[in-house]
Amino acid sequence: MPTPAELADQYLKGAADLRAAVKGMTREQLLARPVAGKWSTLEVVCHIADFEPVLVDRMKRILTMYADVPLLLSADENLFVKELKYHDRDVEEELALIEATRKQMARIIRALTPEQLQLQGNHNKKGLMPLERVIQMAIGHIPSHLKFVEEKRKALGI
Repeated sequence: MPTPAELADQYLKGAADLRAAVKGMTREQLLARPVAGKWSTLEVVCHIADFEPVLVDRMKRILTMYADVPLLLSADENLFVKELKYHDRDVEEELALIEATRKQMARIIRALTPEQLQLQGNHNKKGLMPLERVIQMAIGHIPSHLKFVEEKRKALGI
């Protein structure tokens, strides 16, 4: 089992990796959809920015509701991309939001005890989840999308 410090370091790394993945892309490249049926790079970044608070909310709910098992809500990323005007947003603002959110939560993760990592929440679709699993899901979220950014860069020849 990783230590809280190791989890925090892995969690923080995602924001730096995402920034590196989109570095040097023009607005036109960020908006392009070079792979049919896939989101643009900006849509990927906005999706991550919108789901960081969702993931952090789950972690904070678990940590602050010791007497009860808190409900962890799911969210539909397709509704987010459809309704939240991702192509009108600024990539730098989105990256800054991701970085700030991760810095704050990493500080909290770093201070956790092994017992806190085992506290549970009840996800409305996935059932009981210990905090450590929620943190691992958050750690894996950005890397799971980086392959799509790389796919777009390759299709655009950059």
